[in-house]
Amino acid sequence: MIKVEWFYWLCGIFFVLIAAQVINDRSNPKRIGSAAFWGILGLSFGYGTFVVNKQAPSWLLGIAVIGLALLAGAGFPGRGKERTTSPEERMRFADRFGNKLFLPALVIPVVAAIFGAWLAKVHVGDGKLLLQSGSATIIGLGVASLLALAVGMVLLKPKSPAVPLHEGRRLLEHIGWTAILPQMLATLGLLFNASGVGTAVGRVTDHLIPKGSLIAAVALYCIGMAVFTIIMGNAFAAFPVMTAAVGWPLLVQQFDGTPAVVFAIGMLAGFCGTLCTPMAANFNLVPAALLEMKDQYGPIKAQVPTAVPLLACNIVLMYVFAF
Repeated sequence: MIKVEWFYWLCGIFFVLIAAQVINDRSNPKRIGSAAFWGILGLSFGYGTFVVNKQAPSWLLGIAVIGLALLAGAGFPGRGKERTTSPEERMRFADRFGNKLFLPALVIPVVAAIFGAWLAKVHVGDGKLLLQSGSATIIGLGVASLLALAVGMVLLKPKSPAVPLHEGRRLLEHIGWTAILPQMLATLGLLFNASGVGTAVGRVTDHLIPKGSLIAAVALYCIGMAVFTIIMGNAFAAFPVMTAAVGWPLLVQQFDGTPAVVFAIGMLAGFCGTLCTPMAANFNLVPAALLEMKDQYGPIKAQVPTAVPLLACNIVLMYVFAF
């Protein structure tokens, strides 16, 4: 059986190697704190396996998360001298390879889809699943990333096998601490759900929604998904909260809505919130950082005029097709 934790270990090794590079980079004025940030993150991936197997205490991971937050608040990680190609070299690559440069990127969705749709159902000789149950998509993404790396190496033939590591570090230093924000926010959503926030929100909605009003319940669910996504930065984090409060008890149980339609459109409503929040760092702050935009909130300002009418469309679609 292929286990998902193998790929978590690989991620951990990658971050530890980044930390080793940073600590030896004298051009980085924040190299100590930056190396500590990436090192703690990398070691957490490996240590998590022992926590899941109940072989180590989980509170150490909590301290690691607090440490990462403190380092981020102190302005870490910083950026050192970049070891990358020049604009002229990139133009030569573009002229030489043309659309072939997209091959590594296209490998990832194709391979991940194969793993999620087909290999997830394959059994090995002893009757066990080939891929760890419930983790086929993540495993597929990990395998796809490795294959994309291999395709890129064969296609571009870099001078050193360390080039991908240097480029990975360059991207991480551009993105900074926001690289781990989606992971933290997804965990926050689970904590909200476990602490009963969804139940508390449900009590509040009982007083807001007129009895028997379907359109009010639909609007509240969709708008709530968008608002919680704006707060937490991740529609997947908002989903358990709003579904426990409104989606399941009202739209499905009380109004007999079709669950697949309700929850699919509910997620789309949440994504409208993603377009409007700096908390969704991977969608909004990261592109601004990578493109070195003067206005770091430029992507959000450009997306809000689309997000608001799209949210209204989702409310209409759910009201028409889910009931």
